[in-house]
Amino acid sequence: MDTLEEYLVRAEKNHGHMCAGQVLGVRMAMLGCKLIGIDDPLGADQRRILVFVEIDRCAADAINTVTGCRLGKRTMKFQDFGKLAATFVNTATKQAARVVAVEDSREAADRRYPEIANKYQRQLHAYKELPDESLFKCERVEVDIPEQDQPGHPVSRVRCDECGEGVNDRREIIKDGRTLCRACAGYAYYRRV
Repeated sequence: MDTLEEYLVRAEKNHGHMCAGQVLGVRMAMLGCKLIGIDDPLGADQRRILVFVEIDRCAADAINTVTGCRLGKRTMKFQDFGKLAATFVNTATKQAARVVAVEDSREAADRRYPEIANKYQRQLHAYKELPDESLFKCERVEVDIPEQDQPGHPVSRVRCDECGEGVNDRREIIKDGRTLCRACAGYAYYRRV
C-alpha cells in the first residue's frame, strides 16, 4: 500500500478538494484493506476487494481512490444509511470488516488543535495524525453477496412489460403476472412530466 500522504494527494485530485471527509475516507480504506488482508488493492488484489459504502459524501470518493472500487465495476456498493462507514470484503477469503468513524473523533480533533479557530481545519489536521483507535470502530462481519450482485457480466436481463426498458440482474418485480421494472412497479424516484 502507498503512504497516507500519497493517497491524500490522489484523493484530492480525484475529489476536487481536500477536506476532513477525504482524510477519514482514505484512512478508513487503508485500515479496512489491512483488516481483510488486502495489501495491493490497485494491483494484485484488485479483483479480490468489494466495498459497501454507507454514505454518499466525500469519504466515498476517498475510499474509491484507495481501493479502486467503483460502482461501474460493481465492486463498490452504496447502502444509503447516512453513516460515515464502510464494509470491506475480501472476496477470495470471505473476510469482511466494517469500519465506522466514531463521533468522538471531532472532540479529539478539538483537543489536539485548540489553537485552530476553524473546526474543519482542526479536523483536517487532527485526522491525519490521530491513531486509528481514536477515529474508528472496527468489527468483523459477514456479508452474503448474491450472484446477481457479484462483479462481472449481468446474470440476467429482462424487458419491462410496461415501459419496455431492459432490467439487469434480477432487479425486476413480478406483479400480477407481469414483469416490471421497479419504476413501473411503483418505486420510481422520479416523475414523468
